[in-house]
Amino acid sequence: MFSKDIGIDLGTANVSIHVKGKGVVLDEPSVVAIESDTKKVLAVGEEAHRMVGRTPGNIVAIRPLRDGVIADFDITEIMLKEFIHRVEGRTWYSRPRILICAPTNITSVEQKAIREAAERSGAKDVYLEEEPKAAAIGAGMDIFQPSGNMVVDIGGGTTDVAVLSMGDIVTASSIKVAGDKFDEAIMKYIKNKYKLLVGERTSEDIKIRIGTVLENAPVEEIDIRGRDMVTGLPQTLTIRSNEVREALWDPVMSIVSAAKYVLEQTPPELSADIIDRGVILTGGGALLGGFDTLLADQLKVPVLIADNPMHCVVKGTGILLDNLDKLKR
Repeated sequence: MFSKDIGIDLGTANVSIHVKGKGVVLDEPSVVAIESDTKKVLAVGEEAHRMVGRTPGNIVAIRPLRDGVIADFDITEIMLKEFIHRVEGRTWYSRPRILICAPTNITSVEQKAIREAAERSGAKDVYLEEEPKAAAIGAGMDIFQPSGNMVVDIGGGTTDVAVLSMGDIVTASSIKVAGDKFDEAIMKYIKNKYKLLVGERTSEDIKIRIGTVLENAPVEEIDIRGRDMVTGLPQTLTIRSNEVREALWDPVMSIVSAAKYVLEQTPPELSADIIDRGVILTGGGALLGGFDTLLADQLKVPVLIADNPMHCVVKGTGILLDNLDKLKR
């Protein structure tokens, strides 16, 4: 009677937690800082994220999830335990029921790893749900009707594209191209063009502040700092938004291709519904400048960005928690 229901969006970049009756109570980066010699945990979440690329040799900031799946099981377990403890999810008299979201095409081994990590962090029961389904529900789509709904969820490690009807996925595709690949593309572009090494934090900052995929977007610029590969010394450089567009073009077109593929596999009746309703963009990548316009142009259907796209998946887990008994099927 005392146990809580918790919904978790276990993202490559961020972990968000929804507690039944309270809403979204935690949204922190998926990073853990540990001492490499003693394996002692120093920080989890936002505090650990501030250490990325800035730690002495004996401290490492680890991102335990890569491409939407668990890359380091023990660290994921430590991170989940800490976050659940922060939201008071596990007390001496109760163990929560946990609903976790995962990308659509992960293997049974990867599913088992997610389930075990949640169980070992103190869950009584663990339910797995597919990310695009939770994203669509969190974005306000009524997916339980016999009509087509299409969602493109661009996270940190994966992009999930799905068409849903009657409460389930009809066609879907999941690719390991998303926010992290955008950051990598920017780092690589600057390294090749300017022989300047910049870190993950800097490239993410460039993407957020002046990232765009539109050719005719107004040109913005920011100053960045990095290490010159020729002299080895620190250097400041000005980068423009049209250069960022050039850097991001390949990963962005991979997502467009995945969306086209899903539309091509969709039954014609559902395709007609999608032309009426449009495609909903969720996840942090939905905020990339002009992405909705580019996708609408490529797919020839309306594309809308969800309200608060970053929290669609975790909000969806909250709604699914209210219907946990239906999920128990």
